[in-house]
Amino acid sequence: MNGRRGLRHESDVLLRQLDGHLARLAARDEVNELALAERIAAHLRQLITDTVRSSAVDRARVRAAVHYFVVRPVHLGLWVVNDIFRDLGRHDLLIPEPALS
Repeated sequence: MNGRRGLRHESDVLLRQLDGHLARLAARDEVNELALAERIAAHLRQLITDTVRSSAVDRARVRAAVHYFVVRPVHLGLWVVNDIFRDLGRHDLLIPEPALS
């Protein structure tokens, strides 16, 4: 598999993980979590697209962000994802913490 095709495959896998996580949240009818999760997923999709040709270290950070997002409760995933956005210098992708009600 050539390098470009491998990177595209890596991106496709990450995007499928995001879609699967959102589908699981929707199936559980987690309305509050789903709205925040959709915002996080949109920002992660942008990051995945923007880092396709970045260094292996940066792509590993993106994989870590996606991993934490799909395996942790949404509010914990948000904290980790925002931390990784900061590490990558992508302050434009930061998502404010939701206000506690």
